Amino acid sequence: MRILRSLGLWACLLTWCSSPQTLWAVSKEMIQLQTQVQALQDQMTHMQQSFDERMGVMKNLMDQNTDSMNKVVASVSALQGSLEKLQNDSGGRVDQLSGQIQALNDSLDELKARLAKVSKQLEDLQASQQNQAASAAAQQAQQQALAQAPPPDVLYNNALRDYNAGKSDLAKQEFSDYIRFYPTTDLAGNTYFYLAEIEFKQGDYQAAISNYDQVLQNFPGGNKAASADLKKGLALIELGQKDDGIAQLRHVIQRYPRSNEAVQARDRLHKLGVSTSATTAKRQS
Repeated sequence: MRILRSLGLWACLLTWCSSPQTLWAVSKEMIQLQTQVQALQDQMTHMQQSFDERMGVMKNLMDQNTDSMNKVVASVSALQGSLEKLQNDSGGRVDQLSGQIQALNDSLDELKARLAKVSKQLEDLQASQQNQAASAAAQQAQQQALAQAPPPDVLYNNALRDYNAGKSDLAKQEFSDYIRFYPTTDLAGNTYFYLAEIEFKQGDYQAAISNYDQVLQNFPGGNKAASADLKKGLALIELGQKDDGIAQLRHVIQRYPRSNEAVQARDRLHKLGVSTSATTAKRQS
């Protein structure tokens, strides 16, 4: 603005000095020029004011936006902090909850083990009671049967009578009843022997050997021991167990050398073509 004013003054002076006739015209133009310059200055001032006002408004808006942005950033930061804290708290709670669940599972496993142990004890107790009840029932049934059974001498004589009469099945049943009712009497050894004799005649040599063993093991001093020893040897030979049968017959000869059973044992060994003594057999070989 100052430059324009200076130019205007210099122009006026030059004009005034060069031509007096044109002084009036120059003055008029200078006035017009000054007026235009003034108007231009006023416009520039108005524009400057408008610009300043607008810049103030813009600055105010920028400040407001900056404040708003700062507030938003602060809110976001606070929210992020809250989220992180929530995650941390949630993680801790999850870990705590997991620990509690694991503890509950351990307690449940321990409870299951205890229940299984108690259940096993109850099953064992129940089985024991059932066995005791069954044993008691069996004893009671045996006592009732024994109470209803004939006297031992009567039952034995009936069985022996039927045996001698050739009634093998009836005699076998009666001898079995005698053993069931009176297993520890002296005649029980004879009963086992007659059962073995029936089985021997029927060709059931294995069952016969089992009953002969009952006589030899449980009644070795009975009057049927020698006969049971002899007949066991004969049954072994019938089963094809020749060596065992020969050894059994030699045992009869050695244990009962003057008995009728020893005579029968020698006779059978002679028929088999073997010596009656194991020592003689070793010398011959």
